[in-house]
Amino acid sequence: MSQRITRVQIPLEELTITPGSACQGCGAALGARLAFKALGPNTIRHGVPCCPDSVTRTPRASAVFEGGGAMLTGTWRGLKAIGREDVQVVGFFGDGGTYDIGLQGLSAAAERNENIWVITKDNEAYMNTGNQRSGATPIYARTSTTPIGTLVKGKQEGKKNIPMIFAAHGVPFIATASVGYPEDLIAKINYGKTVYGFKLLIIQTPCPVGWRFDSAKTIEIARLSVQTGMWPLYEILDGKKFRLNFKPRKLKPVTDYLNIQARFRHLTEEETAQIQEEIDERWTKFVKADETGEVIL
Repeated sequence: MSQRITRVQIPLEELTITPGSACQGCGAALGARLAFKALGPNTIRHGVPCCPDSVTRTPRASAVFEGGGAMLTGTWRGLKAIGREDVQVVGFFGDGGTYDIGLQGLSAAAERNENIWVITKDNEAYMNTGNQRSGATPIYARTSTTPIGTLVKGKQEGKKNIPMIFAAHGVPFIATASVGYPEDLIAKINYGKTVYGFKLLIIQTPCPVGWRFDSAKTIEIARLSVQTGMWPLYEILDGKKFRLNFKPRKLKPVTDYLNIQARFRHLTEEETAQIQEEIDERWTKFVKADETGEVIL
């Protein structure tokens, strides 16, 4: 499992150069900055279409959405053939490239246990093409393809449970992280660098434009997501061993998180209560799993 670090242990070297495509308060750009600080320069970064396309001072390869898993596999096997197993092979993808369009290739790579990283900046929609809903979009969220109408208001399906889908593959390391908790994020990458095999890190990266909040509140919203249980921080080893990394005595009410985002402004009291009930039920399950150390799929 990952070992806690302090803020002074966060690497100082900057490996990202965020271009003008990143909006003010972009959580995804911050996620890239933190992740590549921890990964270090001995890394090959792979990308598929996503938002924003942060530039890194590392070698880079790119592919179509569907090709992410195959591209990572090819790079790793090529490096292995020439004796360069010291290089981190990293896919830095969006939620569309992980949860949806790219899932089949990544699932195949996970099933083969390729020695690669999949780091996902989860901003909960296809933001690079106009905020369309994805499998990562939460229930009732407003997007450009799940608008607020007379009969249907927002997305009608829940967020796809992608960490547990990959846990069912039995891969060595899976974790969630948040840009609001950089020490936890970097600690998980530090640990993952010691693991041979398929590694998945899902980073929640709030999007001011798509989620509709003040760009100064990115970190506040990221932290509230964790503190309300909307985005629990945990890690899973070998698809079996489970640990919560943030376990407050009491979760904050989900309204603290929902009410400061216009994408949830339309929620009724009944819909908010439903979300709260689902979070409470999941949190109870996760606390039990943390106590036993066993994954509950």
